Amino acid sequence: MTTVTPAAAATPKANRLPAETRPPRRSSMHRRSTPLTIAMLAVLAYFLLPLFWLLIASTKSTQDLFNSFGLWFSHAPQLLSNIKATFTQDDGVFGRWLLNTVLYAGASALGAALLAAAAGYGFAKYRFRGHGAAFNLVLGAIMIPTTALAIPTYLLFAKAGLVNTPWAVILPSLISPFGLYLMRIYAEDAVPDSLVEAARMDGAGELRIFLTIGLRLLAPGLVTVILFTLVATWNNYFLPLIMLNDPDLYPITVGLSRWADQAQNGGAGASSDMLALVVTGSLISIVPLVLAFLMLQRYWQSGLATGGVKQ
Repeated sequence: MTTVTPAAAATPKANRLPAETRPPRRSSMHRRSTPLTIAMLAVLAYFLLPLFWLLIASTKSTQDLFNSFGLWFSHAPQLLSNIKATFTQDDGVFGRWLLNTVLYAGASALGAALLAAAAGYGFAKYRFRGHGAAFNLVLGAIMIPTTALAIPTYLLFAKAGLVNTPWAVILPSLISPFGLYLMRIYAEDAVPDSLVEAARMDGAGELRIFLTIGLRLLAPGLVTVILFTLVATWNNYFLPLIMLNDPDLYPITVGLSRWADQAQNGGAGASSDMLALVVTGSLISIVPLVLAFLMLQRYWQSGLATGGVKQ
């Protein structure tokens, strides 16, 4: 004999279905918002449309840039021809500009990340006289635009005899107040004080603790500073413009700007397809940055996952 509990009797028959026949409840994680989707698509188009235009424009001649639809290919795409002409123009100076940019950006990014990690670790794990005032000075330095420091930096480097050398671009880029601030905040949580104390009790020195423990735990923060500095130095235009006079030392930004001036004014070395070469060179210049993001993003993912699961 089947007995029915009062709670079951009070439940409508429509709701007393077997568990396997009930429609699954839609999780809040799978709910879709149409306005949010439209907004995200608009943001995606905002960022990708210029890149798409640059890719399409790199396949055209200068004449086709003005006579064809901007967001589609011309009747005779010539991407490979444009790339070859870009690297052979002016005796292959574009390749030298590309190597200069890799040198300036790579050395600046690595150096700035290591300096920011060391300083941020020191601010996070040590207390010394003037600790708060020094860190407030760093925060104030973040607010100063880099262009405001360009002329004083030029005068200082001119006194030191470093103008028109690679050091004139690399040394100013090694200082990253934002990177120091970011590493200080990250080191406070990423490097446990108990782990540092345990290493000290085992006889490890402060430098060894930082190099063997601190840097490994600060890897995601290091990658962040590297990428920020890499992009900032790669796209830097004003500092190399005032520091460098030799065309063989130009980075891509200054070199392409000179080519663009030649295309508009018909200066020495200008050709009928000079504007197409500027567009193609711009496309080539963003490829290393895209590759850097793709290769280094796994460090971000591992850093976000660390500590996400409680043991």
